[in-house]
Amino acid sequence: MSEKIRIGICGYGNLGRGVESEIAKFPDMELVAVVTRRKPVESLRIKADAPVIHAENAIDWKDKIDVMILCGGSANDLPVQGPQFAKIFNTVNSFDTHKKIPDYFRVMHNAAKSNDNVSIISIGWDPGLFSLMRLYMGAVIPNGKTYTFWGKGVSQGHSDAIRGIDGVVDAIQYTIPADTAINSVRNGENPELTPRAAHTRLCYVVVSETADKARIEHSIKTMPNYFDEYDTTVRFVSIEELNAEHKKLPHGGNVIHMGTTGDRNNKIIEFSLKLDSNPEFTASALLAHARAAHKLSEEGEFGAKTIFDIPPIYLTGLSNATRELL
Repeated sequence: MSEKIRIGICGYGNLGRGVESEIAKFPDMELVAVVTRRKPVESLRIKADAPVIHAENAIDWKDKIDVMILCGGSANDLPVQGPQFAKIFNTVNSFDTHKKIPDYFRVMHNAAKSNDNVSIISIGWDPGLFSLMRLYMGAVIPNGKTYTFWGKGVSQGHSDAIRGIDGVVDAIQYTIPADTAINSVRNGENPELTPRAAHTRLCYVVVSETADKARIEHSIKTMPNYFDEYDTTVRFVSIEELNAEHKKLPHGGNVIHMGTTGDRNNKIIEFSLKLDSNPEFTASALLAHARAAHKLSEEGEFGAKTIFDIPPIYLTGLSNATRELL
């Protein structure tokens, strides 16, 4: 039996804990370390039987970790940690600010390639699996249009962005698709949908006692790349209510492609997800792509990759000769 892929986790929030819990379902992998910025590192209690190391000492583990899974937020963590760790390890992350992915790809590609590493970026369900479905659908039915709907569910990236606002103690953000918009697409009406027409956003926010709620609400609703293009509702709640009612982290969504073949023969393709736990599903996607990162690295492929660059067989523990899934 070949040696297991040695996995590191950087960041121990919802996503990091998800990777920790799901790695047991990947028999070809083992968790060897959790990286944190906390001081002292002993203050971080993890469930796994693995050492906790400080980020400043991560380079000492360069030859002990095959793939580092970066579990920080896209707003503040991954733009900094991504290129730093790409110079040391093969990495996989879930960077999800869609508009910034091309620029982030270039930064990560230069960082990873400079030290012969592989960095697979923007992995999850969107960006990630939904991205792949959009590509497949558009390729198969080129005379068509693709629509993406998210939710109802908790967006980890958007929630994290709210938590970064001064005075916010904790926050959960729900993305809610508009039923009228979805039904219009499924009925073949080919609507033109703005972000505001397709979704709304609902934020539950806990703030400190001295926080300026008006400032915080304004900061949320005008935040570029997150809320400024949507009708956003902000509700201030207690920490007790947030913990009791909004900590399950469900999510999901739909990718729908409508188009025609022949003489106006309509075609509708739909891919959907319904997830009780967004972070656990994203964690599983990251782990599958950690296999691919390890495989590519062994083959001498370096630099940044997206889900489009990964041969599907590399996500599995199967050989290229396997045909049972066809």
